[in-house]
Amino acid sequence: MRGLTSLHKARDNSIKMILGEPELFAEFLRDFIQLEIFKDISPSDIEDVPERLISLIAEQKDGDTIKRVNLKGESLFVITIVEHESKVNFRAPFKMLSYITLILDDYEKEANRKASSEAGKDVKVSLSKDFRYPPILPIIFYDGEGEWTAKTNFLYRTEMNEIFEKYIPKFEYELVSLRNYSFADLAEFGSVLSLFMMIDKVRTAEELSNLSSLPKGYAKKLKNMNVPAHLKELLVKVITVLLRKIDVSQDEIDVLVERIDERGVSEMIAIENYSVQETRKQAKAEAKAEARAEARAEAMAETRARLRFTAQSLIDRGSTLADIAAIMGLSESDVLDILEKAKL
Repeated sequence: MRGLTSLHKARDNSIKMILGEPELFAEFLRDFIQLEIFKDISPSDIEDVPERLISLIAEQKDGDTIKRVNLKGESLFVITIVEHESKVNFRAPFKMLSYITLILDDYEKEANRKASSEAGKDVKVSLSKDFRYPPILPIIFYDGEGEWTAKTNFLYRTEMNEIFEKYIPKFEYELVSLRNYSFADLAEFGSVLSLFMMIDKVRTAEELSNLSSLPKGYAKKLKNMNVPAHLKELLVKVITVLLRKIDVSQDEIDVLVERIDERGVSEMIAIENYSVQETRKQAKAEAKAEARAEARAEAMAETRARLRFTAQSLIDRGSTLADIAAIMGLSESDVLDILEKAKL
């Protein structure tokens, strides 16, 4: 049970790191949220919300992400809440309702504070006829294995909703279920985020072989993107954290990481000939070669130590350099070299 909890924790932290990057968050909105208003969203439109806003959410988990999205050509902005879940959470509608009310309450108070500061006196701008609250987009990102079966509308989480429907909040949260997207579906997006999501989909070491079935054009798209260094570093962290939790050996992880560092993100997947078996074979071969090299180095060090001991013993007994060389079957220069290194 501890291992499962640890895996959920690892995925929570990884999703927060991923969606914390403006470039990847913008791609998330463009790729997964089917709203026309987001089709031209860019990283510069994404802002972090103030820390005080995050601290208001008492149940804030490692996987939750709250961002402000400025809409080009509009005088308003959208606050997005992305709640990450690794298993079905039937309380999700109420959690989102709590988040929304806390955020809107803070927005109202901040608007009043700002208006009062500008006017030099106490002003309740929220009481004016023209005051408007910002839209909030609640999103559940689900990467669990089973189907998401929780209600997406708070109305249906309330008793006697048919009778009291008029008085019950009817908002819905947007569900993004990763299990509904195949590796090929994600490749269709052709974005850097798609690669992060593919890694998140991997549940066993064997599933890494799914990378070998991706369209060849996908690697070309990644190569043409010129992925910035900080996203490469993030990908290394995500790969290391997530794959380590599903019994992928460190040697295999190192092979993937090396491809990112030395050849670039597109070469990591090596689509045309990548396979788990080949990766493991390569990792094992490298490990054996390193072990043999270390064994040879240790053997040479032991041999030199014995030769130094023998040479020094003969010197202590008054033997000449020529005598020592003859006894040990070495040249005089080799004997001198052994003795010189003994002084280091």
